[in-house]
Amino acid sequence: MLTRIRTAAEEKDEGFTLIELLVVIIIIGILAAIAIPVFLSQRKKAIESGMKSDLHTVANEMDSFYVDNQTYPAVTSGTGTVDVGGTSVHLSKGNVVSAMTGDGVATGTYCLRIYNDATGGIASAVYFDSDHGGIQPDGDACA
Repeated sequence: MLTRIRTAAEEKDEGFTLIELLVVIIIIGILAAIAIPVFLSQRKKAIESGMKSDLHTVANEMDSFYVDNQTYPAVTSGTGTVDVGGTSVHLSKGNVVSAMTGDGVATGTYCLRIYNDATGGIASAVYFDSDHGGIQPDGDACA
């Protein structure tokens, strides 16, 4: 009986071969090579979505102020918040909003620019132009 148990235990001591381990490592490497770019793309989309959401919130505050005062307020940007005519708007992490004036911005309208300084340039700036229908196509500044 002990001989039979010893023989069974010796037969179970077999391990994986080097080839089997290499195949598993290669498969894991291929899956990682596919998954990492997809993950980075989703992160960029999430940041851009947060930027657009913050732009809409600031634009709504600008329009609300205009309804009451018949003029657009100054926009004062700060860390994590922006002051729109006395109303504090909280922004997503790293987002910075500024109002643009000057060439290309018609009188009686406003242009907002937002970028995220916490991502190391993963997302480009987004613009909101009240004269041209809101958020502008990728990379187009207010003009």
